[in-house]
Amino acid sequence: MDLYEHQGKELFAAHGIPLAPSAVARTPEEVQQAAQRLGGRVAVKVQVQVGGRGKGGGIVLTADPAEAFEAARRLLEEGFNGLPVTRVLVEQLVDIAGEFYCAITLDRSAGTYLAMVSNEGGVDIEEISRSSPTAIRRAHVDPLVGLRSYTVRYLTGHLPMEARAGTAALLPKLWEALVASDATLVEVNPLALLRDGSVIPLDAKVTIDDNALSRQPQLAALRSEFPVDPTQARANEQGLQYVKLDGEVGIIGNGAGLVMSTLDVVSQAGGSPANFLDVGGGASAEMMATSLEVVLSDPAVRSVLVNIFGGITRGELVAKGIIEALQRVDARVPIVVRLDGTNAEEGRRILEEAAHPRVVPAATMLEAARKAVELAQETGEAA
Repeated sequence: MDLYEHQGKELFAAHGIPLAPSAVARTPEEVQQAAQRLGGRVAVKVQVQVGGRGKGGGIVLTADPAEAFEAARRLLEEGFNGLPVTRVLVEQLVDIAGEFYCAITLDRSAGTYLAMVSNEGGVDIEEISRSSPTAIRRAHVDPLVGLRSYTVRYLTGHLPMEARAGTAALLPKLWEALVASDATLVEVNPLALLRDGSVIPLDAKVTIDDNALSRQPQLAALRSEFPVDPTQARANEQGLQYVKLDGEVGIIGNGAGLVMSTLDVVSQAGGSPANFLDVGGGASAEMMATSLEVVLSDPAVRSVLVNIFGGITRGELVAKGIIEALQRVDARVPIVVRLDGTNAEEGRRILEEAAHPRVVPAATMLEAARKAVELAQETGEAA
């Protein structure tokens, strides 16, 4: 779960991290009032769960409350990059002497955490890594040991001398915030050195591990404040393991490993997956029907790939679920089905006898992926 900037900063403040004075506002009038309280010169920042706000016009530096009012009116009315904006953060402008970057994230490949500090900030870390790789210092952090003082000294050793003490004091507090909130990422970009020598975050990106929300009730309660994709909401209601993606090929499989492999094969075939949906190891006909309904409800989907390898899951139940779903909904796109494993032959026979015009059989996963991508492209051209 990605927090809004102001929520991330509230988390930072709870762990003693200094911040610029700010206020959250939901109307232009509230923004104007906040700007007056904060001295007139403020930054008006859209609160959305995507990056690129600075480049995309989502952060406006204003000289007086009237200018802040107009900036807020535009952002709240027009949204940001197609996303609705329900609130903005009004933050007092500060006198910046330098900008840096720091983050602590879960490094899944190493099975531990990774802390990073860059002596350049204000731009994407990927861009810094490409253009100035020596600007970034990295160090793994063992969660059983914590962030040690010698690690902090190494991470901050390449910063300007006047920024080292403030950054060194901030990093352990970021670690505390990450551990206490079950976060997988805390990121500050930019981390600002002010003219008075203090160091404060000018942004806050925090990602909370969804699997830990059961022990983070205060953070779990924030979920209702975020916009939810209608297809994602429907999947959540049905208890499905579903993740919305940005492509056009709907994916249904059984087992997370198989579904991840299917995403990769679709990408290799030149397509882009529209979702991750795992029906689990013992999917019933009802579960298959519900899953197919959910995927077909996504307007971005131009074809569907059902990739099932039967172990506990039985091929004839999968086939019956597909037929049942096609009786419930109007399948506006082709559905490529690859069945293998337990009772796969019986499942293929059921689909063949049903002879539904939208169902396309495939013998292998690669063949299924190629067909699904090809049919998605044809559907897109026809539209």
